[in-house]
Amino acid sequence: MSPRKAATAKALSAKAAAPKAATAKAVAKKTSANPTSAKTAGAKPAPETGKPAANKAAANKTAANGTASAEATALAAKIEHDLREGRSDTLTPQAFQALMAAMCKSYGTQLEAGAQFLPLASQTSASPTEVMTTTSALLKAANLAVFELGMWQSWTGR
Repeated sequence: MSPRKAATAKALSAKAAAPKAATAKAVAKKTSANPTSAKTAGAKPAPETGKPAANKAAANKTAANGTASAEATALAAKIEHDLREGRSDTLTPQAFQALMAAMCKSYGTQLEAGAQFLPLASQTSASPTEVMTTTSALLKAANLAVFELGMWQSWTGR
């Protein structure tokens, strides 16, 4: 095993063994500093029903800021519309990167707080190629390998 992979495996195993209380404290600290996200951290997790419509409705109930959610939904619709019209330059690379980073952070924080929803509403929300391209680029941007993702998934059960 390479030194990088060994260090990653050691770090991941230490993180997997760490108590969840530390994570809960970190979320509580972040939400106390940001009152708009306080509702999300204390939200009850949505029941896992296996039905996309039920999960979507449960996710909508836990939205911390209706205005931000409405703006995000409108932006998503604008991007989808522009893509259908053949325009792929709706967002600058800098805006895209800022939005992607915020979405990654938001999703991770919501999962740590107990939310149970997938990042895509259905399997037809994005094509398999689009998902794989994005996933590969995210791993590259974070300097992670597929091996590390697999190890993390096996240790965390996610």
